[in-house]
Amino acid sequence: MNAIAVALMLVALVAVAASLFIGVFYMTRGREADHAKSNKMMQIRVYLQGFAIAMFVLAMLTGMKN
Repeated sequence: MNAIAVALMLVALVAVAASLFIGVFYMTRGREADHAKSNKMMQIRVYLQGFAIAMFVLAMLTGMKN
């Protein structure tokens, strides 16, 4: 279970980084439609960060039991 949690955490961290860079890219373009896309990507980033933190906590809890 711990290996699965760590793998999911790594996937979530890569997804967080990708959504951050995409959101910043849209933000710097400056067009009106891009602001909505940037905002949506930043919202997705927050959800992915929550998931990554949950996987970290799960990995820590399962690691303590072994």
